[in-house]
Amino acid sequence: MRAGPLAYTTRTVTDEQDRAACFQLRKEVFVGEQNVPEEIEYDAFDAEAVHVIAVAADGTALGTGRLLHGPAAAAHNGVDPTAGSLGRLAVSKEARGLGVGAALVRAVEDAARDRGLTAVDLHAQTHALGFYERLGYEPYGPEFMDAGIPHRAMRRAI
Repeated sequence: MRAGPLAYTTRTVTDEQDRAACFQLRKEVFVGEQNVPEEIEYDAFDAEAVHVIAVAADGTALGTGRLLHGPAAAAHNGVDPTAGSLGRLAVSKEARGLGVGAALVRAVEDAARDRGLTAVDLHAQTHALGFYERLGYEPYGPEFMDAGIPHRAMRRAI
């Protein structure tokens, strides 16, 4: 639990109510704010991914992220079976700047460690590179476009 101006907790999603809240947050942030086509926001990886959620003390969903592992992660990061793939990190407008995104990244890393993974890869929107660098991620490879948005691959050993 984080105290301060907004108390919240992060947890792994285990029920349909949390899962629906995660998907709604992604729709608001990626589809609504960033104009990502809805048909590419949700994919077959969602079924097997570990989803995490940040929830305010009053039950309001503040943010979400997901961890791909095993073959799904290998499809994102190449062929490294020891690395998970962090993605779909979304924080509501109201919760930005309060540490929710960093707490979700750490929750995904914890889920990766629980699965015996030794690193986490991600595809960061280029405007968010500094955020991930402050959390210990290092960029690699060239910039690329995904859903019309420039990205860079990043990795952190955990």
